[in-house]
Order: sequence, then structure tokens, then C-alpha cells
Amino acid sequence: MVTYNPKDWLKLILKFHKSDSLRQLAPALILMAIFTALISYIEQTYLKNKLPNSLTLFHQIAGFVISLTLVFRINTAYDRWWEGRKAWGSLLNNCRNLLIKLNTFIPENEIEKRKNIVFLISNYAFVLKEHLRDNKPISIEDGCSLFSKKEFESAVHKPNFIASQLTKYIYKQCLQSKITNNEDVLINKNIDELTEICGACERIKNTPIPFSYSIFIKKIVFIYIVTMPFTFGLTTGYWSVLIVTIMFYAFASLELISEEIEDPFGTDDNDLPLDEIADKIKNNANEILLHS
Repeated sequence: MVTYNPKDWLKLILKFHKSDSLRQLAPALILMAIFTALISYIEQTYLKNKLPNSLTLFHQIAGFVISLTLVFRINTAYDRWWEGRKAWGSLLNNCRNLLIKLNTFIPENEIEKRKNIVFLISNYAFVLKEHLRDNKPISIEDGCSLFSKKEFESAVHKPNFIASQLTKYIYKQCLQSKITNNEDVLINKNIDELTEICGACERIKNTPIPFSYSIFIKKIVFIYIVTMPFTFGLTTGYWSVLIVTIMFYAFASLELISEEIEDPFGTDDNDLPLDEIADKIKNNANEILLHS
């Protein structure tokens, strides 16, 4: 994820990042400019005053409708991005709450037990991140004797495997610590929340924008932009080259941005900082349980 200063307007305007839509659309923008110039030349030279001016009015109305559609499109994509961010924020807070409670129940001199808890919780965040990115095979850090590497690799759903191991181990420690039923409920609530967060992230990842809706937007934007030179060529002359190119850049950029952020768990520049959040969970676990 790219970090930046939103108040530095001049720097942001002049900066061309590798994920900038202008860089990605450059070949298409050049072709559109050439196409518009050719249509404008034909209209100005051979078809002057032969096309109805009402075409321009129609295009203005159609442009307003398409703009509303694209606004809805990018808002829908941003909602998915923000929901993913809230899910990982909940994961961070939930792990902190669980660690703070376990820090109370597990005696400070039982270092091995604390290390096992740190290992399981830290690796849950890491494994969930790799699971959402479809990285195979998924590996985990060494340092735990609770299960073998072969058991982990044979698990189909690896976040569930780590969560199951964490539940077993914590339940065992709770029985040894003789905690009350109320305390047991509080701990189980935090553990259950891990699976809830995993399910929420999988729902976002595995439920893309409906195919018909996505392909309709691409088609209607393409038709609108390709027909723009025919309506603006007579009224604006060769200025239509600049106008059409800018409009194509604006509409196509909105669709590109929407496509990128609707799956927020990848490694693109605008995706969520899952690596940083997973590292933060690991650091918090070490700080709370191991005091290091």
C-alpha cells in the first residue's frame, strides 16, 4: 500500500507512479487521440453541416447517466476495500484483547506456554494473509512443537487448522488454570471471532462484482467514448481530440481503479497493508506475553 501526504497537491499531480492509470492507459489514449483527429478531419473537410447538432445534446445526457453509473461502481468497489480494512482492524484488536486476557491467566514463569501462544496467534495472521492471496504452498515460522510440518501442509484450510490448534491449546491451559465460566466465555468469544473475520474476508474475495454488471459498464463506456468524436468533431473542431482523450482517461481510470480495489487482499499498490498488520500482531504478541 502506498503512503502519501494528501495535502501535497502539486507533488501528487506531477507524480507518475507505476500504478497510475495514466501510465496504464497511455497506449489506448494515444490511439483514441489519433482516431478522434481522423474523425474530426473527415467531418471538418467532407461532412460539415451534414450531421444534426442534436447528437451533441444526446451525448451530454448520456454522459451524465454513465457518470452516475461509474460513481456507483467505484463506491461499490471502495465499500469492499473498506470492509476488508475493517475486518483486518478487527483481527488486530481481537488478537490484542485475547493476548491481554491470556497474559493474566498464564503465569509469567511458564515461558514455553507463552511462546506457544505467541506462535499460534502470530502465524494465524500470517497464514490468513497468504490464504487470501492464494499463495501455495503456505509456510509458517518455526518454533512450535504443537503440530508437525506435515500436519500443517496436509490441511486443506490452513487458517482453520491454526485456529483449531489455538483453541485446543488455550482450552487446555484454561482447564489447568481453573478459570471461571465467565472468563472462559470471554476467551472463547475472542477465539470465535478469528473464524468470523476469516469468513468475512473470504466472502469479499470470493464474491466479485456480478459479471453482467461489470461487462455492461465496459461496453457502455466503450460505445460512449468511441462515438464521442462523431458528435464533438463538428462543434469543437480539433479541440475534440483533447476533450475526447480527457473524457476517455477519466472514465477508463474509474473502471481501472474499481477493478483494483474490489479485491483488497492482493499486493497491488492500492491494496491493504496486510504484511504490516500481520507484523504488528506478531510484535504485539511478543510484547504482551513475552515482554520483549
